[in-house]
Amino acid sequence: MNNILEIFELNHSFDKEVYVLDNINLSVKSGEILSILGPSGCGKTTLLRIIAGLEKQTNGIIKINNKIVSDQSCFIPPEKRNLGLIVQERSLFPHLTNYENILFGIKDLDDKNEIARDYLELFKIDHLKDKYPHEISGGEQQRIALARSLAPSPALLLMDEPFNALDEKLKIEMYAEIKKIFKEKKLTVLIVSHDRDEAAFLSDKLITIEDGSIKEMLDTN
Repeated sequence: MNNILEIFELNHSFDKEVYVLDNINLSVKSGEILSILGPSGCGKTTLLRIIAGLEKQTNGIIKINNKIVSDQSCFIPPEKRNLGLIVQERSLFPHLTNYENILFGIKDLDDKNEIARDYLELFKIDHLKDKYPHEISGGEQQRIALARSLAPSPALLLMDEPFNALDEKLKIEMYAEIKKIFKEKKLTVLIVSHDRDEAAFLSDKLITIEDGSIKEMLDTN
């Protein structure tokens, strides 16, 4: 099974004195769901942003699908890394219908409408396609955001505290549904979370970061 994401000896500092991330080495296999755990300020969201291309590491190498996307001499911008990104705010376009939100990243594809319809059905949100984000619930918005991120078939889906804004009952309902979709689609997913129970349920592997370094790595299978 090939590695979709590989990180080698990554370090990052904001003030050139104290490292926020220190000697991170990490790989994620094709079809694997990996969660990164750790307390606030440990560096986990910074690592996700660096992988996404929203920040550049101080040094180290990041490869996606065996291609270097960031090192000392190379930096591929986020839109060219073939990634999906989900954050807890969801960031749907308020002036677009839910259907138009899903179409946003695939509007140049000939089969865009078929892809959008498939994801509306998959996430059981086809009845919401003509509504706008402000007209639906938080859980429904998160499903739309997931459908929009998955429609372009990203090599890697990055999720930063994706369920944090949802109430506990809705979270539990969504966990089984989302994991089933991830496994059926054989998606490669990296999740940043502070919730160990959530991460253990959703993931094949858990990594714990403390003070910028990987302290623990566990298989959950």
